[in-house]
Amino acid sequence: MEKILKLGIPKGSLQNATIDLFKRSGWKINVNGRSYFPDINDDSIECALCRAQEMSINVESGVIDAGLTGKDWIAEHGSDVHVVCDLIYSKTSARPARWVVAVAGDSPMNAIKDLEGKTISTELVKFTKRFFKNKGINVNIKFSWGATEAKIVSGLADAIVEITETESTIKAHNLKVIHEIMQTNTQLIANKQAWKNPKKREKIEQIAMLLKGALVAEKLVMIKMNIPENLLDKIIKLLPSLNAPTIASLYKSSYYSVETVVDSNTVRSLIPELLKEGAEGIIEYSLNKVL
Repeated sequence: MEKILKLGIPKGSLQNATIDLFKRSGWKINVNGRSYFPDINDDSIECALCRAQEMSINVESGVIDAGLTGKDWIAEHGSDVHVVCDLIYSKTSARPARWVVAVAGDSPMNAIKDLEGKTISTELVKFTKRFFKNKGINVNIKFSWGATEAKIVSGLADAIVEITETESTIKAHNLKVIHEIMQTNTQLIANKQAWKNPKKREKIEQIAMLLKGALVAEKLVMIKMNIPENLLDKIIKLLPSLNAPTIASLYKSSYYSVETVVDSNTVRSLIPELLKEGAEGIIEYSLNKVL
């Protein structure tokens, strides 16, 4: 089959989460050793591993037709790409990450205005420079190659601008957050010329639809149960659903089989209540996609 799309998969911290998301969406991506060109069970797609920090540059230039990266790195480079959709997932949670300004926990600095004339270490150099310039605060921005939190501890910087989800690493280094400068999440982006190509666009839209369906399904479960006819109306009122529960009568029985999709966070309280009210044989199972 003809290769239609060259797809960029973010290498690094998002790699495993991205491959898992694609697996739940129907694509199996196999990274072979040190190869930068993983196999995928779709003959129309060619995969390439690319650092998230560089993805938007390669997509804008057309080296890659489409790829996944954080909107922070799109903003950092000012890349002229088409944003297809937001995909809120990460290596640890399904919520946006934050770029924050942090200082030593015992520092007298408690606001960004206190950083006037100070040195800040970060990987997000261009965006940070623009941020402080717009605030009218003069700072010295230094690029960090990694282990950014340690720059304050070692005396190489007065503050850092770093990405965090839970602040656990920041707190572990005895630092405190004094300001949030950006929220970011993963985005599926496309080269603007590729987006104008009907075949490529159709493939990109297919990927977007199924990835979003997998992320929706991640928060939902299907539950199925048997309910006596005389309790049916009472128990149905307890059930949330996308539209309405599916109900079918059991063969030569006064029971009905009922199934519905519910929020996974409600199941732990819902199932005991259903049992208490007379539901029987309750089964819970996960979903791959909800579209």
